[in-house]
Amino acid sequence: MDRNSSKKVALIVAHPDDETLWAGGTILSHPAWECFIVCLCRGSDVDRAPKFRQALQILRSKGAMGDLDDGPDQRPLQENEAENAILELLPPHYYDLVISHHPSGEYTRHIRHEETGQAVIKLWHSGRISTGEHWVFAYEDGNKEYLPRPVQTAAIYRKLTKRIWLRKYSIITETYGFENNSFEAETTPRAESFLQFTNSFEARKLIKFKETAQ
Repeated sequence: MDRNSSKKVALIVAHPDDETLWAGGTILSHPAWECFIVCLCRGSDVDRAPKFRQALQILRSKGAMGDLDDGPDQRPLQENEAENAILELLPPHYYDLVISHHPSGEYTRHIRHEETGQAVIKLWHSGRISTGEHWVFAYEDGNKEYLPRPVQTAAIYRKLTKRIWLRKYSIITETYGFENNSFEAETTPRAESFLQFTNSFEARKLIKFKETAQ
């Protein structure tokens, strides 16, 4: 993809730092993109919310935060709660590309990641999000055997240049303030990967597969 081609892009994530961990290098590598980042949790967090706004500036993006429950017990949200939050936060435009979590998340396991990924696909399928293309984060941790890794066989797999990775890493460690030995810093991928969909019916199969597997 031409890094200089202009696109209207929506990036929809559960937490402040998800936008950087899983897609920050891609955003930094496409300065011509007009990117709007929705974060569903931590809007009232006096520590993380200001850091998210700082990250937006570095990523040259606009954005908005919600405040869905993100307690340590990770109780499931009410039905349609994530979908409603997305619709409240995301400007109702046509987007050339929408990027979000995999319905099974990026590692074992975080319910908010899963709920966010499922909600985005359902909104696209029902026509309440308008886009021509949807990318889904493609990472896995071998069922907790190792830190999350990009899936090399995914439709889109790109190694980041050293310069881009260092900028991404600095957002995690300097902007968000995670220690170098933290999960977030040690995870920060040097490559980014995505599943790619142009048809919502195909994307919905990810949700059906997850439901069957449970």
